[in-house]
Formats: sequence, C-alpha cells, structure tokens
Amino acid sequence: MNSEEQGAGADAGVGVGADVGEAKGGRGAQLKHTGLRPGWTTGACATAATTAAYSALLTGEFPDPVTITLPRGQTPSFALAAEELTDTYAMAGIVKDAGDDPDVTHGALVRATVRRLPVGAGVVFRAGPGVGTITRPGLPLAVGEPAVNPVPRRMMSEHVAGVAARHGGTGDVEITVSVDHGEEIARSTWNPRLGILGGLSILGTTGIVVPYSCSAWIDSIRRGVDVARAAGRTHVAGCTGSTSERTVVAEYRLPEDALLDMGDFAGAVLKYIRRHPVERLTVCGGFAKLSKLAAGHLDLHSGRSQVDKGFLAELARRGGADDSLAAEVAGANTGLAALQLCMAAGVPLGDLVATTARDEALAVLRGAPVAVDVICIDRAGTVVGRSTVA
Repeated sequence: MNSEEQGAGADAGVGVGADVGEAKGGRGAQLKHTGLRPGWTTGACATAATTAAYSALLTGEFPDPVTITLPRGQTPSFALAAEELTDTYAMAGIVKDAGDDPDVTHGALVRATVRRLPVGAGVVFRAGPGVGTITRPGLPLAVGEPAVNPVPRRMMSEHVAGVAARHGGTGDVEITVSVDHGEEIARSTWNPRLGILGGLSILGTTGIVVPYSCSAWIDSIRRGVDVARAAGRTHVAGCTGSTSERTVVAEYRLPEDALLDMGDFAGAVLKYIRRHPVERLTVCGGFAKLSKLAAGHLDLHSGRSQVDKGFLAELARRGGADDSLAAEVAGANTGLAALQLCMAAGVPLGDLVATTARDEALAVLRGAPVAVDVICIDRAGTVVGRSTVA
C-alpha cells in the first residue's frame, strides 16, 4: 500500500497548527520539532470531493473551497481541481497534498462521483479508474469490495449525512472514487502483492499524513524521551500510530508527554532509552508491524522490512499449531490473515508475537534498567496480543 500512515499533526494555516505548537510533549511536540509539513490522506481528499459533489447534486453549486471535519476535529478546507454537474450525477476532484512526506500519491487527483439512489439504499461505494479492488482475504475489507478503507468510508458517510441534513437530501447515494493514473501509481506500492488490483487504496485513519524524514523523526523521538524524563515520567509508550496511542492511553492513562510517536523507528526508541533509561517502556502497535520487531527488525517501514509469514508459522507451531495450520499461516496473504487463522484455531499467535517482540526489545536494551511490555492491536485498536512485563 502507499505510504500514508496513521498519525497526528497539522497543516499550518488550516486551524490546527496552534494545537501542535502548544503541545509540550508527545506526538504534537514531536511533529513540531521536525519542522516538516504534514499533508492530507487520500481518505481526506475523497471525503472533501464527496462532500463537494453531493452538495452540488442537491443545490446546483459546488462549495469551493470545501471544508470537512476530520476524525480528531480538525476542519481543513480543500480547493477543487475538477468539477462536473449533470442531471444524474456530480463529480468533484481534489489534488492530494502529502506535505513533506515522500508519498507516491502526492499530487494525485482524487475524484468522487456521487449519484442518487432510492430511499433506503444507504451509501454504496464503487471503485472507479485508479482505485483498486480487493481480490484476496486478510485485509480489512471483503473480497470484491473497492479498496476504500473503513475510516474513509465512515468519514464519507458522515459527511453525506451532514450534507443531506443541510440541503434536504435522503443521504442515499452511490460514491465512485477514482484516482487519475492510480493504476500506474499503484505499481510502486504493495497493493498488487496484497491482491489489491486495479489501482490504489483510499487510506487514512486521521485524515492527516505525518511526514517522515528519518533523521528528523529520530531526532524528534529523542526529544520526546528527553521531555518525558524531564517531566519525571517513569512509564513511557512507543506507539506506531494514533490507534495504538489511543489503546495505550485507555490501558494505562498515560499523559501526553509520556507518549512517543515511534512510527516505524522501533530501534531509535530502544537505543535512545538504552542510553537514557526510564523505569518502564510499553511498545504498542499493529500486529503485523510488531511481528517485524519480533523477527529482529528495528525499522518497521514496509519499504525496509516485510512480514515474514514463515517466521509466524514457526511461532504458531510453538503455540500448538499442527502442520496443516502452520502451512496455512506460511501461505497467508497478510499478517492479519495469519493472525485470524490462528485465532480461529485457538493458537495464541498474538501473545507469541508480543512476547517475542518484548524479548527482542530487551536484547536491544542490553541490560539497561528498563522494564518492557508489548501490546499488539488490530486495525480497529482491539488488543490481539500482549506480553507480560519483563
């Protein structure tokens, strides 16, 4: 998939920059420290395009710029790059701005075409040109569905409902999302290998793309540890994204300045805490990412390390999987699919990954006086594996 990653941040000039600037620690302060400009996910762009198109379908006029509300309350505005209105449909297009992130979809034109449906039909999603279709299991969408991920679907549905309430619509619509040249761009992503064929995925859990310059982000992790230590925090958490951050807060009620936006840089967190210890470190992230840490990878980026299903199969064997199940795990499409196979069979693969990842983290810490635990979550933030504290 493309490099959009769940994260936090803000684009100066759209009403959220102040929130970042005021943060004394945690993710917001880390982003401010990097000096990098955040951008918008394809999901945010598709939501803005949908909002503009449905508004035009009901009123005859396209709002330009069009303002949307993101999951964390930010209200960015987007200029329209394309629009078309007929008696039967409306289309609006938004050019994606990924900020300073090296995202392959930066500059892509994301379009949403909205058509009325009969009352009671609800919101139906279609894949237009340049948007992929799910062809293999193990992803958060069913086989045959357009590759419009759950959070962007929810965002679009909520904005359709809002437009309907304001302008007297029913909210029953078909939304066809397309991306100009998306099929070509998708060849530079993991979509074909994952069985997402025909184009890109429409992604994003917060609507915001956090830019990752390796050196800048690693420096920001160090600053985050320093801030936490200066504040007297004895328990910090390295999180791979906003969903894992919410999980840790729910589990431990940690304050903002104890939260480290680890992203893909598990090694940076562990090596700096080795030199600047805190009493306890919780590592929390998606099952697939943390399976990479369990396998010994310290950089969890999809371009630099991959989920090793053979390794997962060996862990599953340790948990009681027979040869048949181990073979299924080794041949699974994704880490999530491997996890689901084991959960169905009662094999605690999530706990095994968390425990092995914890042991890898302790090895990197080289005896530093830091207790570690690991929590694995699924895409919805549900805990699917955890280690004890050691």
